Amino acid sequence: MKEAIVIGGGISGICCAVKLAEAGVMVKIIAPYPSERSQSVMAAGGINGVLLRHDQGDSVDCHIEDTLKGGSYLAGKEAVTGLCSHAEEIIQYLEKIGTVFSVDNEGALVKRAFGGQSFKRTCFCGASTGKQIVSALVMEARRFEVLGLIERQFFTFFHSALIRDGKCYGALVYDEKLEKIKAMYADALVMATGGQNSLFGKTTGSTQCDGYAAGQLFLQGVQLKNLEFIQYHPTTLETCQKKMLISEAVRGEGGRLFYIENGKRIYFMEEKYGPKGNLMTRDVVSREIDEIDKAGKEVFLDISFIGEKEIRRRIPEVSDLCLKYRGIDISRVPIPVAPSVHFFMGGLAVHLNHETNIRNLFAVGECASIYHGANRLGGNSLLAAMHSGMVAAKEIADRDFDQENIDFSAEEAKENIRLQKMKDTKSQFPVMYIRDMLADTMRQDLGIVRNEQAMKKGLSDLDYYLSICDRLSFDSSVSMYTNYSLKSILTLAKATLLCALHRNESRGAHFRSDYPDSDEAFSFATIISNDGGQVNIRMDKEHIYEI
Repeated sequence: MKEAIVIGGGISGICCAVKLAEAGVMVKIIAPYPSERSQSVMAAGGINGVLLRHDQGDSVDCHIEDTLKGGSYLAGKEAVTGLCSHAEEIIQYLEKIGTVFSVDNEGALVKRAFGGQSFKRTCFCGASTGKQIVSALVMEARRFEVLGLIERQFFTFFHSALIRDGKCYGALVYDEKLEKIKAMYADALVMATGGQNSLFGKTTGSTQCDGYAAGQLFLQGVQLKNLEFIQYHPTTLETCQKKMLISEAVRGEGGRLFYIENGKRIYFMEEKYGPKGNLMTRDVVSREIDEIDKAGKEVFLDISFIGEKEIRRRIPEVSDLCLKYRGIDISRVPIPVAPSVHFFMGGLAVHLNHETNIRNLFAVGECASIYHGANRLGGNSLLAAMHSGMVAAKEIADRDFDQENIDFSAEEAKENIRLQKMKDTKSQFPVMYIRDMLADTMRQDLGIVRNEQAMKKGLSDLDYYLSICDRLSFDSSVSMYTNYSLKSILTLAKATLLCALHRNESRGAHFRSDYPDSDEAFSFATIISNDGGQVNIRMDKEHIYEI
């Protein structure tokens, strides 16, 4: 019987696992925490799809074009066509397994407007769409657990892939309870580890998504793509712990952005872009708010005019969030908002079947770069999470594997010895100090607007952090994983800055003040590879990765 390991318990990972189990593949889901604690539960707004009952004039082709245009045409058309064409099937599947979507009086799914889209096509479950989908998928996974086809293993962290001669044989994982590295073998390894939030410290996302897996796999020869494209969500609420996402659903329900000048509200997005200005793509809105912030003015988002009853009906979670964390009653006063790092269009470079350049190593969800190009449309992330999981599962289920029995016990023993020695290291800096310094560097030198001077300074800082990271004091106040993950996270940060420095233009979520215009010479994906420490960056036509 075929066996697969899925690293990550969010929507893309658990969807892939369920679909593999349906095909009779034995699956182990490896994750630090249960799926109910994954970043996927934070996805509030909805999932895109052109359904049988759609707005007049809308079509799957229009969804495809909106997605390609929103991504500045850096995503491959074939990949995006597959994504959008399967949207209705995916939403029907989610309904079938128990996802409770919001419906109208006739029982039809309600759709809301999202930024960068020509029509209303975002289906939703109030403002807790991700939570609903996770719950439904977990129930499916538990059904297959009873049948013996899925095993879920928590409090276990990815350490590295078992790769030899361009082929993957499984993974080394760190068992937090046993405090040991162990080898796990499988026909296929699926990475579903999300984005790289910890590179920037306080973001809208989960700190579980720290970029370690991408950095470690890069060191092992896996190619990465489009790392420079980092989406800032324009509307977040500052709290002590993190940036709380104020869902695009608020603007989809009519919310208006403004700042105050001489005692008067200035609805800047509407003044500059017309009636639909508040629903421009996230990169555009974020840059506009950033400019206003630099001028010393605070930006607000107002939805109070629809009334308390409608707020409770349409966006209750947003109302609860603002009241709980900041004491703001959004039915009476506007929400103070600012942009924050939210989504990473870049990640592991994958083919159409979601396989990386390493045989039998796959990537799905946010950690795979394929569908979003230079900027993601709201509502497409949940769609891509489901679609990518299904695509990878089908490829693995249909493939005839010819895996040799290769023993990685020597690598397992070597890593366990290294981790034990790590506890004896001494220096003036603890690991978490460097993690905090890294976040400061990335926020300052790779922000919404970038330039060569700032990025070179950031690279210089990262080179220093990398030069000392093997000699840092072991920090007993945090987990072993947090200690050993630092080098790979720093490596990913450096790769990201190198990609941003290489792209001498502005496109989508990558905006450079020293190169403010788009350049046809850069109308390709950025591919960065590592061959034994030799880093290479090239610009590739997207279709090269569509096989």
